[in-house]
Amino acid sequence: MTISCLRSFVYVAGCLSANPALGQEPATLTSNPLKGLIDFHVHSGPDSFTRSITDLEIARIAKDRGMGALVLKNHFTMTADRAFLAERLTGQRCYGGVVLNRALGGLNAEAIRRMVTFTGGRGKVVWLPTFDAENHVRAFDEERPSVPVVRDGELVPELKEIFELVAQHDLVLETGHSSAEECLILIRAARRAGVTKMLVTHAMADPIGMNVAQMKQAAAMGAKLECVWLTNITGPKSHLASMRHWRQVTTADYAKAMCEVGPEHFVLASDLGQYLNPIPTDGVKAFVLGLREAGFDDDAIDLMARRNPAQLLGIPE
Repeated sequence: MTISCLRSFVYVAGCLSANPALGQEPATLTSNPLKGLIDFHVHSGPDSFTRSITDLEIARIAKDRGMGALVLKNHFTMTADRAFLAERLTGQRCYGGVVLNRALGGLNAEAIRRMVTFTGGRGKVVWLPTFDAENHVRAFDEERPSVPVVRDGELVPELKEIFELVAQHDLVLETGHSSAEECLILIRAARRAGVTKMLVTHAMADPIGMNVAQMKQAAAMGAKLECVWLTNITGPKSHLASMRHWRQVTTADYAKAMCEVGPEHFVLASDLGQYLNPIPTDGVKAFVLGLREAGFDDDAIDLMARRNPAQLLGIPE
């Protein structure tokens, strides 16, 4: 694989064309940057949060764009069944999973045990707590119950059975909104328990905030690192008030980390679906074009946006 990690700001030939002399002329794509790609982090409706698009709508759009697969995520309910229905009705390959937040009983092994029995076998991902993670509640100074995953540097007991089930069924373990330090403890313990597929949920974003040294540690233990395009539009200048307290992480920030850690350790995703935000397919497209502009070749992007996520999901080449 060849890759340039220098920021070039030169559009890849055959990808994007525009006349810079015409300031109002929209850019014209001459290829399909989404073909075969996998979005590992799609927030579609129905949901208890207002979403911009439903499961079926985004699956139809992704199918029309030639995407390889979608992973549907919901903070409060299982998505394996929804993924099966979306795939059956649209023909777009879809996967789902379960987030171990309080609405599903917290660190509830039974939720995983039931998920893997559902029709279609589309439940492939187990996210540790996200909005209900102790680290999330603490980081945003919220006063409500939370779900701890680590106490005094050690795993909470409930994770033993959860890790066993993830390993037994060859599922993907995501670290959720655990802190960077907690993520490293979780990855190390999960690996010892036989878990082979691990993904650090939006590793550089709030409230995780991994630095390069921590990402290298996670990668050395076999975990992949998720980068989500959503963080380009978070921060104090976000058009959504609800996202102004989330730190902005730009594509340029991701590109720098990818060069230092190695693109073979990363997975790209949108983390989109929020009301008034771009839809997930547009986020993935923007991510791809931004990385091309930063000097990453198509092979490196394909690795992060197709081959790495396909390996996690067990999709054959």
